[in-house]
Amino acid sequence: MLKSNYTMPTEFLFVGFTDYLPFRVTLFLVFFMVYVLTMVGNMGLIILVNINSNLQTPMYYFLSNLSLLDISYSTSITPKMLVNFLASRKSISPYGCALQMFFFACFADAECLILAAMAYDRYAAICNPLLYSTLMSRRVCVGFIVLAYFSGSLTSLVHVCLTFRLPFCGSNIVNHFFCDIPPLLALSCADTHINELLLFALCGFIQTSTFMVICISYFCILITVLSIKSSGGRSKTFSTCASHLIAVTLFYGTLLFMYLRPTTSYSLDTDKVVAVFYTVVFPMFNPIIYSFRNRDVKNAFKKLLERNWICKYN
Repeated sequence: MLKSNYTMPTEFLFVGFTDYLPFRVTLFLVFFMVYVLTMVGNMGLIILVNINSNLQTPMYYFLSNLSLLDISYSTSITPKMLVNFLASRKSISPYGCALQMFFFACFADAECLILAAMAYDRYAAICNPLLYSTLMSRRVCVGFIVLAYFSGSLTSLVHVCLTFRLPFCGSNIVNHFFCDIPPLLALSCADTHINELLLFALCGFIQTSTFMVICISYFCILITVLSIKSSGGRSKTFSTCASHLIAVTLFYGTLLFMYLRPTTSYSLDTDKVVAVFYTVVFPMFNPIIYSFRNRDVKNAFKKLLERNWICKYN
């Protein structure tokens, strides 16, 4: 991938957020706590889904995979970012940069597809309950997961290969806190229009197509919910979708802002702030959103605590 006939720095240097040490230490402590909460929350959700028989359904199968993705793409960025907060030299090798870009792009694209699969699952459960077991069979669910990881890997590999075939003739200073595509393209001394076009096309296809699936699914759900005569029934039915809608709004709002706009409107300083949200903060929010707004998860967690309490005092 890193050919000798292309100019490639021996390392890239991250600008990060600030050079002021006390502020960097404060940011380290804040984001360290966020990362710990991300790991504990998502791992706890995965364990809870796998040990509780009431959560062995397609929706929670997708939710546990969503938590795994949150752990994975947060881990591809946050540990290095934490080290750089305390390091005097915030550097990364070209191969390390390529791996970071690959894993982040792969997991982020896969998350889009899993969020779409979760929306389709809610559509099947609410709009076609009699066909639900067929529409969301085990084979179909596994197929969705395989497609998510395969598509994410393929698109991220294209971006990484094309980005690291570019010559970097000038500065090796990346105005970001991780190896994202736009700040690296800004360092190249070659024409990057093909890269920008592919970034827009591939990210645009995955993000807009999955977003359309989500919108169509929830439009059909809304029509079905409005046809329910009982207000209590409408409220109960729609409450099962509320957590997913919040997660979709937060995730897609930041991604669409970052990658589906003209390159002339890029502001790397602004993009760093937005990127913190969907790379570091959002993975922490998912288990909170799905736990506090989901009755099944809360009941499963309550039963787990009661079981441990009984075992402890018997």
